[in-house]
Amino acid sequence: MKPVYEDNHIIIIYKESGEIVQGDKTGDKPLSETVKDYIKAKYHKPGNVFLGVVHRLDRPVSGLVVFARTSKALSRLNDMFRKGEVHKTYWAITHEMPPRQEDTLTNWLTRNEKQNKSYAYDHEVPGAKKAILHYRVIASSDNYHLLEVRLMTGRHHQIRCQLAAMGCPIKGDLKYGARRSNPDGSISLLSHEVEFTHPVSKETIHVVSPLPEDKLWTAFKLSKTE
Repeated sequence: MKPVYEDNHIIIIYKESGEIVQGDKTGDKPLSETVKDYIKAKYHKPGNVFLGVVHRLDRPVSGLVVFARTSKALSRLNDMFRKGEVHKTYWAITHEMPPRQEDTLTNWLTRNEKQNKSYAYDHEVPGAKKAILHYRVIASSDNYHLLEVRLMTGRHHQIRCQLAAMGCPIKGDLKYGARRSNPDGSISLLSHEVEFTHPVSKETIHVVSPLPEDKLWTAFKLSKTE
């Protein structure tokens, strides 16, 4: 767990792949509880520590997660996420080159709860939710391509599903058609940047994530062209 920003109302954490944000059926200790322990110890808080979860990242994904430290911040952040006022940028590594250097993808996604998987359609179908994202290729190596992705909607497995539907599954993402898994069980998707107006101070908060400790991520950081 790596705190990358904190004040009295919010804390932003770098989540390692494999960590869960909230408790689930595995019974593994979630990141939210680890952050509570950190706050309790650092600030010598007696009793229970308040921490509000305002969004999640899939278990194999790494990067920035925003938590609320007060009920006021939680309420306002929930509202901001719902209105699309929290701007998140992701980096994704794919083996296949997208058909265009830059594009906006629009699909309709259905979710299969039993499989914990979403399916993309190019037309509206019953029970589907519209999903929109914008991507651009920002770097390439001999075998892989680095995409910057901005979400216009927030759907279950949206980036994973839409990139796979385009023919570009994320490296390591076996569930969505990657050729092989990553050695550490991660998928090469990173919640890279987050920017929003602070829910209390109204200042602009802009945070950039560290990169996973992986040679490919490091190589892309060194070679990335804006």
